[in-house]
Amino acid sequence: MKSVFTSIIFLVFISCNSSNTDSKLKAKNTDKQNAIDAILIEDSSVSQMPLMVERIKKIKTVLAEKKPIILLDSLDESAATAQQIAIADIKFCENLFDKKTQQPFRNEVFNAYAARPQEVPSNFQNEKIYKVEMYNYALNLTTTALVNVNNKSIVAVTSFPISQPDIPSHLKKIALQIAINNPQVTKALGYKPEEKEALMANTKTALNNTKCERSLHLCVAPTFIKDNKALWVIVDLTDYKVVGIRWTNVGTTEAPENRISERKLKFEKIMECYCKKISHLEKYNWKLNYVITTSDGMRISEVAYNDKVVVNNAKIVDWHVGYSNTDGFGYSDAVGCPEFSQAAVVAVSDPKVSDIIEGGKTIGFALEQSFSSEQWPLPCNYNYLQRFEFYNDGKFRTAAASLGRGCGNNGTYRPVFRIAFTGNKNKFSEWNNNTWKTWDREQWKLQNSTTTYTSEGYQYKISNEINEGFFIEPSRGQFNDKSRGDNAYVFVTKQHIDKDEGEKDLVTIGPCCNTDYKQGPEKFIEPSPESIVNTDIVVWYVPQMKNDDTKGHEYCWAESYLENGVYKTKVYPCMGGPMFIPIKNN
Repeated sequence: MKSVFTSIIFLVFISCNSSNTDSKLKAKNTDKQNAIDAILIEDSSVSQMPLMVERIKKIKTVLAEKKPIILLDSLDESAATAQQIAIADIKFCENLFDKKTQQPFRNEVFNAYAARPQEVPSNFQNEKIYKVEMYNYALNLTTTALVNVNNKSIVAVTSFPISQPDIPSHLKKIALQIAINNPQVTKALGYKPEEKEALMANTKTALNNTKCERSLHLCVAPTFIKDNKALWVIVDLTDYKVVGIRWTNVGTTEAPENRISERKLKFEKIMECYCKKISHLEKYNWKLNYVITTSDGMRISEVAYNDKVVVNNAKIVDWHVGYSNTDGFGYSDAVGCPEFSQAAVVAVSDPKVSDIIEGGKTIGFALEQSFSSEQWPLPCNYNYLQRFEFYNDGKFRTAAASLGRGCGNNGTYRPVFRIAFTGNKNKFSEWNNNTWKTWDREQWKLQNSTTTYTSEGYQYKISNEINEGFFIEPSRGQFNDKSRGDNAYVFVTKQHIDKDEGEKDLVTIGPCCNTDYKQGPEKFIEPSPESIVNTDIVVWYVPQMKNDDTKGHEYCWAESYLENGVYKTKVYPCMGGPMFIPIKNN
């Protein structure tokens, strides 16, 4: 990874009238001093924008400081205190400079907020704990700190390589300014757009053959709707420039935009009842806790069947939505709480609990949470459903669906499930050549047309030393949910007690648009896979669901239609996710 000095052009201007002595003196300036004295954005038109003039000035100032960190402004007292405590910590600040040259990296605090209950260690539940997230542009590195504001101390510091937090509002504003003032955008649309027209402006993206590819740079994609198409403007917020524009087809929009009435979202109730506190649910033979996270959807934890804990926790850490197998652009969606989060797709209703009925009999129950963009079902708006199913016989399913319409008719949706099982003597096995083969080390596998299953349809199993555990049955369209199969990547990693690899809310760990196994969990495997025999195990499951707007064959899609003189919405969901069946029942 190149340092920040490759992302900004540094020029030393020497007057033609300067003496040789002056030139020699300037030549002796250090690279750091040059960087401070003369910063120019590569695109000169961008550097003249009022927001960028201030931004450049701030970068110049910060790079000259002992701790080159751009801090968040306008924080409340507790968040500001947490930020100051974090930047005073040695471990939090261990990557501020290039270790060889001692030149400063560009670092910026993106977020500082009250930590959610699931992020706070059990022995700190009565303390005032805040979370601070800092991004290193040069290393593409996110560092987080949990801070005890009460006694002004650090609880934990964690670093996530090749990862990016949700961007703050001022960076969204910069991205919008760069996008709407770009001549390519004006030419493509036929007019200069306004900021309010942009959708998904704070959602991270990628683009092949640029530094946005595989999210090596921090990039977002303000998107503009024109007729039946969407114009994606890929903005590189590391280099402050537009690196490309792309069109996608979004289909016919029958409903006029003004039909969307102002939603009376019960954000305050959702925040107070389901985001700031953990809820408990007991039904039939099951007990569990659940909470809506900042960016990892709904998280269930301490899941017990017949009073025995079987799953420590489960959630969806990312939604990756790719719209091109060749250009590699799309979105990495954050899904979570409606406030104090940069999630573009937020919780819009209370969690719902309902019975699962089959043949007139109640065989279990489901816990569901909906997440929606504000103007869904208009183009470039998203609607996701997260669903946990619990059955009376001890099996359970983690599932998720896209309800369309999204920002194109050729998207592939890849939700990243994380399921942490209880027990520290587990092993993971795969059905292969009519027998169970144990995985000795961390690895991944793709479900495809050559995958073999047991007669019951099981592909994997996770079991402990007394053969308790679960068979894992991926979706092949057999769960009566109109699924077309998961074609899923499965990753298995060792659960570490001494470091955070997803137990707390995760920043975006994977790029939106990779078509191979690099969906994010591989970061916890490569380059040195660890043993996963007789240990704590985490299963990551990434289904791949391709949308379709073909009449009569819709999938991952939504459309508006007139009925009795008013517009209604019809959805064609695509559901994915595995079933876990108790081994003892078989």
